[in-house]
Amino acid sequence: MNKVILLVEDNPDDVELTRLAFDEAKIANQLVVVGDGAEALDYLFAHGKYAHRDPTDLPSIVMLDLNLPRVDGREVLQAVRANETTRTLPVVVLTTSTEPFDVEASYALGVNSYIQKPVDFEQFVWAVKQVGLYWLVLNHPRSA
Repeated sequence: MNKVILLVEDNPDDVELTRLAFDEAKIANQLVVVGDGAEALDYLFAHGKYAHRDPTDLPSIVMLDLNLPRVDGREVLQAVRANETTRTLPVVVLTTSTEPFDVEASYALGVNSYIQKPVDFEQFVWAVKQVGLYWLVLNHPRSA
């Protein structure tokens, strides 16, 4: 079964680059894109326009930007880790920030991996492909 990848990203250019990277890596998982942290929480916990979703049908991975409108990535991560259903969901921060505070805070909140978005197109595509290949192909997730 192909589970979805939840991409939480407010920059349309980065969304498109991520789509291209997954296409190049031949990762066939459906990419669900939400543009802010509030929508990410609605998706994960089946609220608002996602109330029809089964909240136990979790994505394979959440790729999370930190600097988001409405609810920032740190708050999303905190909510994910505080909930029993989503606590072990793989979350990878993919952000432009290299601030030590952001890195440390993300790991303190339970992120699985923290990756700085490369500014170079080819490097960005390479990084996203590596994330997808590791978390979707090589990694063995915990059984539900």
